[in-house]
Amino acid sequence: MAEAAMKRRSSEITGKRDGDNWVERTAARTMLRAVRFTDADFDKPLIALAVPYTNGTPCNDQIRELGDLLQAEIEAAGGKAIIFGTPVVSDGISMGTEAMKYSLVSREVIADAIEVMTEGYRVDAVLTLSGCDKTIPAALMPIARNNLIGLTLYGGSILPGRHADQDLNIVSAFEGIGAHAAGKIDDRQLHAIECHACPGAGSCGGMYTANTMAAAIEALGMSVPGSSSNMAVDANNCISVDKRGDAARSVAALFGLLESGLTARDIMTRRAFENALTLAWALGGSTNAVLHLLALAREAAVDLTLSDIAAITKNVPLLGNFKPFGRYLMNDLHPLGGVPMVMKLLFDAGYLHGDCLTVSGKTVAENLKEVPNLPSGQDVVFPPDKPYAPAGRHIRILHGNLAAEGCVLKQSGKALSTSTGPARVFEREEDALAAILSGKILPGDVIVIRYEGPQGGPGMREMLAPSAALMGAGLGNSVALITDGRFSGGTHGIMIGHIAPEAQVGGVLALVTEGDRIEINLENEELNLLVTADEIKRRRSTWLAPAPRYLRGVLAKYARLVSSASRGAVTS
Repeated sequence: MAEAAMKRRSSEITGKRDGDNWVERTAARTMLRAVRFTDADFDKPLIALAVPYTNGTPCNDQIRELGDLLQAEIEAAGGKAIIFGTPVVSDGISMGTEAMKYSLVSREVIADAIEVMTEGYRVDAVLTLSGCDKTIPAALMPIARNNLIGLTLYGGSILPGRHADQDLNIVSAFEGIGAHAAGKIDDRQLHAIECHACPGAGSCGGMYTANTMAAAIEALGMSVPGSSSNMAVDANNCISVDKRGDAARSVAALFGLLESGLTARDIMTRRAFENALTLAWALGGSTNAVLHLLALAREAAVDLTLSDIAAITKNVPLLGNFKPFGRYLMNDLHPLGGVPMVMKLLFDAGYLHGDCLTVSGKTVAENLKEVPNLPSGQDVVFPPDKPYAPAGRHIRILHGNLAAEGCVLKQSGKALSTSTGPARVFEREEDALAAILSGKILPGDVIVIRYEGPQGGPGMREMLAPSAALMGAGLGNSVALITDGRFSGGTHGIMIGHIAPEAQVGGVLALVTEGDRIEINLENEELNLLVTADEIKRRRSTWLAPAPRYLRGVLAKYARLVSSASRGAVTS
């Protein structure tokens, strides 16, 4: 690469023999020689390569091998890679336990760890890998935060499991627990689901949080076209041919960015975020995208609010027929043309901004020129003029006296109407789950799970265990669950999360008592506690915030620093 093509930050670390702080950097080069750097390497662009590998979850089990492929590609292209790992907390494994409190927290820790490495080595560019849910926004947050030259690559989706002539995935296991508690399946059937649901490496296969965020980031322009819908591995559990191609294309794109000097904030504009939100909701994506896109927008210095998100959701039809509410998985979309095909469908119908730049160096419109049209004779993706569900019937932002700052309802195309029910109040997720599994929740109840918010949890746990138990018990269409926590992308049913202000800071959610009437008012887009303002004031006068649950360590730090869910639950 021609030296004039880029302004190298890494020269601050390595120096140059022609006099550019060479003497001062002798010690740094001495140490780098010990890890196989040569004289020639000191003149190459230094590339940070974040590899969040762990064998603790299938989502990231293939990431180390993918990192090795990327390192080879970077060095073949004339760069030198600085490789490092990050934490990975598996949502699926930690779900329903205290460990889940570290999941959303890990987003901040991972982002900070990548910043530490990119700035600590003054790299010239960065390429980050991701797999499990929180690693995906975390992989992009520091690139936006410091306006770096860089991009991110998703490790890919898992193939479906198979048992008794049915496709299975991780949510099959959670819903199986509810079905078992309701007597619908026996021990043998539940064990069979456990053994077959996840056949190998890759992130959860439905339109859950991982695939939602990977697709959104592709629409945002910060990963190479097509990479979000390629499978992680093949039937032999080896890195797929498509994912190997993604690695090569990602490195080529990175070096193109180095040549042009295009940085993250040149790409991550307000219009690009609108594209990301539009695609996420058209596919039927996870409520977690609200949190993560708010966080990413903050890092990119883009003004994005819940009200802005609400305005977008009202106009986007639901096109995807994907689990958890629909029939299909990402491997069903892949052979139809993947995410680029859906983006072209939306662009041709006027839903996407075609002039937004992407890491390919081209605009969205240019990237979509050769993409195939929506195939006929399939029901995985529907056309905008005949959608799976009309606009405004997927993600909705509600307010009202229970959520003055807002909350998030995942409607998933269902024809819901305004309803009221008695509050069944629980101070933590485990207590609600126990009540569901023991048959103490009745049709028409409104389950309230509080003190699970960003500060109160702390960590804003996902409520997949109780929500999946409701579905498995046959109560998914008759019982609502509301919380200041959040939901897995695998959640479906009548679920309202991210209630803000949260209970820990004195939100009205903290003042609900057993048996109070809760109203979900969809005509006015409100969530209300049906007691008088005077009664709310009276209850508030006697309310005391619970003492912090953690006094030291990561969770204590997080609780002190984290913002409201309505602002993305960020710590920066």
